[in-house]
Amino acid sequence: MDPGFEADFQEFVINRSGALFRTAYLLTGDRHAAEDLIQTALAKTAAKWRGLRDTVAIEGYVRRVMYHEQVSWWRRRSRIAEVSTGWLPEQIGDGHAEMVDLRLVMRAALARLTSRQRTMLVLRYFEDLSETEIARLLGVRVGSVRSQIYRSLERLKKAAPELSTVREFG
Repeated sequence: MDPGFEADFQEFVINRSGALFRTAYLLTGDRHAAEDLIQTALAKTAAKWRGLRDTVAIEGYVRRVMYHEQVSWWRRRSRIAEVSTGWLPEQIGDGHAEMVDLRLVMRAALARLTSRQRTMLVLRYFEDLSETEIARLLGVRVGSVRSQIYRSLERLKKAAPELSTVREFG
């Protein structure tokens, strides 16, 4: 990579790594896996950097690489390992401390989902993509996306029934 492009790439990484990390963490559910996912996506982006023109296209490209890499990782895995979480709070009230509890409950419930299920929910509700966009992005049928999202939400509700009292979730 020539020095001009390298400086532009470094600036992009510095400015956008926080947002990319949040998405990667939601996709993987693990800090180290998220860092690996970003590193892989940025390495692939660096190889194509000269052909990418503006920041919007660049970030979209990096995110698309992240989604495809995550899909590849869960397709390669022969067995899905689930994370056991020991404790869930019994009740969630209003207030700052309760919101922290709610986040912990949500994190634990998301950890119980498979990587594929988490990916579908992140794309649909965090990235706000339509089912059609998700299907096109991941190379699957719209019906598969719908059924995965439905199953993922059902599993999330079973993993943490207390989330059904939250207006945005229930």
